[in-house]
Amino acid sequence: MSASVVSNAVVIATRESRLALWQAEHVKALLEQDLALKVELLGMTTRGDQILDRTLSKVGGKGLFVKELETALEEGRAHLAVHSLKDVPMELPEGFELVAILEREDPRDAFVSNNYASLAELPQGALVGTSSLRRVVQLKALRPDLRVEPLRGNLDTRLRKLDEGGYDAIVLAAAGLKRLGLGARIRACFEVDEMIPCAGQGALGLETRADAAALNAKLAGLIDRPTWLATQAERAVSRALGGSCSMPLAAHARWDGDRLQIAVALGHAERPEAPLLKASLSAAVQGEAEARQLGEQAAERLRALGAGDYLPALPAA
Repeated sequence: MSASVVSNAVVIATRESRLALWQAEHVKALLEQDLALKVELLGMTTRGDQILDRTLSKVGGKGLFVKELETALEEGRAHLAVHSLKDVPMELPEGFELVAILEREDPRDAFVSNNYASLAELPQGALVGTSSLRRVVQLKALRPDLRVEPLRGNLDTRLRKLDEGGYDAIVLAAAGLKRLGLGARIRACFEVDEMIPCAGQGALGLETRADAAALNAKLAGLIDRPTWLATQAERAVSRALGGSCSMPLAAHARWDGDRLQIAVALGHAERPEAPLLKASLSAAVQGEAEARQLGEQAAERLRALGAGDYLPALPAA
C-alpha cells in the first residue's frame, strides 16, 4: 500500500494482520458512508507483530502495537489510526488524542478447543494457551490444575497452533473471532462475571493528532456514548493503578438502566496461583467525570483489598 497521503483522502494507518485490516476496513466504510469522506489504508508492521518469542509484558507491553502507527500520524503519512482499544496505552503521547470509541462487540473471552466443549470438560493438567496475564490468573482461579502457557501471534497463528495439537484449548477475545466470521470456532464464552474482560475489550478506538481539529470534529460523530462512558470507567481503573500489560488486571463495565456497573479483578504478577482480588460497584453515570470517578473508586477498592502487596511498584494513592 502506498505511504503517500493522497489529496482529499483520509489515510488510516493499520497493522496488517487480518483482524486489524478488518477493523480498518470497517472504519473506512463508516467514514465513507456516514461522513462522505474519501479514505485509503496504509498497512504497517509493528514491533508487537514482529516479536513473537516473548510475552508482551517482557518486551514493552501492548504499546508496541501502536507506536509505529503514531509515527505515521506524526509524520503526516496518515491521519487516523484504528486500534483495538484494549491495546491502547492508558496515557497517550503528547500531541495525540483518542477521538472516538465505536460501539462495542461482544466483550467476553472465548474458550476455543477442538476436543473439549468447555473449561470444565478439560482433563486434569490440560494445556491452555493465552497471551494474557489477566487470563492466566483467572484461569488459575477457575482451574488451579491447568497448565497455562504463553501463546503469541495474530489470531490465525494462534488458531493454527491449536489445530497443530500444541494446546488442548486456547482463550481468545470473542470479538475478534466474530469479526472475522470465525464464531463457529467458539465452543463456549466465559460470562463476564466468571472471566472479567480487560479494559476496552471488544471496542475499537480511533486515534488522531490532537491538532487535527476539523477531522476530529467529524470523527466525534462516530462516538458510541454508552461504550465511550463504560470504557472511560474501565481505563480509569488501570490508569489509577499504573496499569500496563505486566499487570494482571481485569476491568469491565456494563449498563443497568442509567447506572454503570463495574467489576474488577487483580491477580499477582509473579504468583498466578495467588487468590484473586475482586470487587464490583455501581453508580448513576451521565458524563465522563462520573465514569472516571467510578473507575477510580474501583481501583481504591482493590487497594483496600491489598493490591499494594500484589504489585509493590504500584503508585501511591
